[in-house]
Amino acid sequence: MAFVVGASNQSIYPLIAVRDGIVFPYAENVLVFGRQKSTDAINEALKREKKAVLVMQKNSNLDDPKITDLYDIGVVVSIEKTVLGEKGEINALVKGVEKIRIVEYTKEHPYFEAKVEKIEDELIDNEEIQAMVKHISLQVKKAINFGKTVDFVFLMNILNVTSPLNFSYQVAMVLDLKSDEKQRLLEEISLKKRLVDEVEYVNREIKILEIEQNISNKTQQKFEKGMRETFLREKMKTIEEELGGKGGEDREIEEYHDKIKKAKMPKTVEVKAFKELKRLSQMSQFNPESSYIRTYLDWLIEIPWTSKLDHDVNIAQAEKILNEDHYGLKKIKERILEYLAVIKLRKSKEEEENLTKKDGDKKEHPPTILCFVGPPGVGKTSLGKSIARSLGRKFVKISLGGIRDEAEIRGHRRTYVGALPGRMIQGIKQAGTKNPVFMLDEIDKLGHDYRGDPSAALLEALDPEQNHSFSDHYLEVSYDLSDVFFITTANILDTIPEALLDRLEVIHFPGYTEDEKFNIAKGYLIKKQIEAHSLESNKIGVTDSALRTIIRRYSREAGVRELERQIATICRKLARQIVENKIKYKTVGLGDLHKLIGPYKYSSSMIEEKDTVGISTGLAWTQAGGDILFIEVAVMPGKGHLNLTGHLGEVMKESCQAALSYIRSRWSMFGLSKDFFNKVDIHVHVPEGAVPKDGPSAGIAITTAMVSALTKIPVKRDVGMTGEITLRGRVLEIGGIKEKVIAAHRAEIKTVIMPKENKKDLDDIPSYVLKGLNFVYVDHMDEVLKISLVFPEKKKHHLSFAPKNYAVLDEGTN
Repeated sequence: MAFVVGASNQSIYPLIAVRDGIVFPYAENVLVFGRQKSTDAINEALKREKKAVLVMQKNSNLDDPKITDLYDIGVVVSIEKTVLGEKGEINALVKGVEKIRIVEYTKEHPYFEAKVEKIEDELIDNEEIQAMVKHISLQVKKAINFGKTVDFVFLMNILNVTSPLNFSYQVAMVLDLKSDEKQRLLEEISLKKRLVDEVEYVNREIKILEIEQNISNKTQQKFEKGMRETFLREKMKTIEEELGGKGGEDREIEEYHDKIKKAKMPKTVEVKAFKELKRLSQMSQFNPESSYIRTYLDWLIEIPWTSKLDHDVNIAQAEKILNEDHYGLKKIKERILEYLAVIKLRKSKEEEENLTKKDGDKKEHPPTILCFVGPPGVGKTSLGKSIARSLGRKFVKISLGGIRDEAEIRGHRRTYVGALPGRMIQGIKQAGTKNPVFMLDEIDKLGHDYRGDPSAALLEALDPEQNHSFSDHYLEVSYDLSDVFFITTANILDTIPEALLDRLEVIHFPGYTEDEKFNIAKGYLIKKQIEAHSLESNKIGVTDSALRTIIRRYSREAGVRELERQIATICRKLARQIVENKIKYKTVGLGDLHKLIGPYKYSSSMIEEKDTVGISTGLAWTQAGGDILFIEVAVMPGKGHLNLTGHLGEVMKESCQAALSYIRSRWSMFGLSKDFFNKVDIHVHVPEGAVPKDGPSAGIAITTAMVSALTKIPVKRDVGMTGEITLRGRVLEIGGIKEKVIAAHRAEIKTVIMPKENKKDLDDIPSYVLKGLNFVYVDHMDEVLKISLVFPEKKKHHLSFAPKNYAVLDEGTN
């Protein structure tokens, strides 16, 4: 910054460091000096001409600043009057004389002393300067009206403008500024620029004061409103008492008393409610705890303690509703109808014998808790809604996925702020009856951490022997859940704790076949999406060939969600064309699919194009249904290493080890040298390496691929296999047969090899799926190899495990 240095000679003054209370030229103020250096400098100044230099510190928190901690620009002040304080501090009335720049420090101890030069301001007086002075003056008055405190002397100096320069320094004294902002105003030599900065600072202060006043006014209004309501309430209470009636609080207590009586609570709960009501009646309405008690009583009153939806169970009507809402699922519907039949018989028996149950009695015939297990999109949740509709009951659903806090199930203690009952009780209140159909969705995705284990909290609720007295932490009384029809859903059983799983009757939902998907789409999904997109069913349609192609080439899943999304995409495209007046009627055919939903996502055939050495086809079960799995094995010169890739789980890795041990133990049977493994490395890979794979059911497929790679005998491309292998070569039973067989049918596999113990599982598979497949049941790995490998004539006679009759291989056993 450039300074204009005056013509006067340089002068030497005692120098005082101030934290932030700088006094501008032509202004005066009372300052308190308590530091030893400051009092020494004041005393020295009094001995001279009663003049000293005030300079601000760069950091106001320093108690003993050095020369480098001080600004170069300060003010020469005249000490008008001093008063000695009780603790040795000096109270001084000082007046700013002139602005100076420090040339050099002549002394540091016992006080600062410096040689200074005077700095002259650049003075301009024009209409713009006068306008800014007037604006700042009006804004200062406005700030005072908003509550800003200004010393009377400063106010008079500002209002009695002698010169713009004097005015700017007087205003700088009253503005609420930071230390660096004050120093900036002091160092500014241009009067115009200083006034511009002061206009900005005074406007900023006005905005802050306006906000503070608005907040204060709102607070005052709320306070006055509260006081007014309190006054009127007390006045009303006095008037009612004079008239012989009951006051407001007494009337509220009376209303709660009547509601508790009408709620028909069990005796123990009613005693608890009246006890809390007595506490409320003895409590001031301004006591914060009174609102907690009111909330608690509201919950006790609103929960249905005896209310039931009694509906005469009609098995034929229930079966009709289930068939209307869902296609297929024959065995599952039979199990539900059996359950409804038991309910009907139990109700009839109780009516005949006039059975009466006292509060808290245990049910003689506790209901079963059903657990629907299956891949996503197969209709588990929607089937629960259909059950509720067929029973004529309310349907309540809560999702348990990701819940980690036990209090979500059992509720929070009333000692916590904002406490509420758990989701069980909240669901019952939502239903309004004590016998709803209650679905606990995604029970396999419950978590647990330091806040507790929600699955453990579910044990009591889902145990038919003890849920007649379910304990919620918030209610602090038992609630009877035995009339609730609980249904849980899960994708897998592995993550459900054993103690909880033991209380559930598991019903497995298999994936849908292609024919089932076709009927579901034709009978339900297309109609649903046409209505959802505001289309007309008589103007929009999809041909059977197009629908089957969507199922085969655009979706590959156990459920029908992806299929429904593809149908929704078609409806959106058609809706746009109708709005743009491009079409009025449309039946989507095979040729329209590419334009509406893009190119095919999946190939029509997933098996290899030819018989290949070292590649076998396994059948796998996934959460989304069945799929085929290619096992690739490569043999190369090496030192006996087994490399496993493809994101394999521990169990699958062990299957690879078992397969290799089986082959090494039968080296002569396969025509291999005794130490063959010491000369080669074997690499087992399962494609789609990003997808985790685990389980023992790929054991025979892995063994077949290894034998093929070592003996150079190709594996039949159209043979799929599943089964666990032991070290001795035995083939053990596995699960997920229906999903695996459907996957084989979809992939156009001709022969399926499976363990003999799994033959019974084919009963649940539709006949049209079985019709195109040749099933071979085995109990040893030797049988698998004879069926799955393509033996050349020249090798057939040299291998002890080679088949003797080719015709038997081609026919298989059905």
